[in-house]
Amino acid sequence: QVTLVESGGGLVQAGGSLRLSCAASGLTFSSWAMGWFRQAPGKEREFVARISWNGGSTYTADSVKGRFTISRDNAKNTVYLQMNSLKPEDTAVYYCAASLFPGTVMTAPQVAYWGQGTQVTVSS
Repeated sequence: QVTLVESGGGLVQAGGSLRLSCAASGLTFSSWAMGWFRQAPGKEREFVARISWNGGSTYTADSVKGRFTISRDNAKNTVYLQMNSLKPEDTAVYYCAASLFPGTVMTAPQVAYWGQGTQVTVSS
């Protein structure tokens, strides 16, 4: 059974930072591309960042470029999302995702496994 468990969400003031973690189990983690998506109330789930199986390639959405960084530790079966200079519009539930599809952007139909999500709230 594959599980992805996110942690690290919370309430932060605008301009602050958070680091999300996603611990994976039940899959050969180092074979999978990993990603982060987010969904704000009343909006569709949107792509945030993707990292290749070995961490050699990363891609972030334009909306978070320069502020968010995705990384992974294959020895710990964990992927991270470092979020700096947070804005109120970053408020959303953040989801970890695993995919075997190649490419730069990760799309929802390409995701094989989802985490349960972690809430990030940025106050102004």
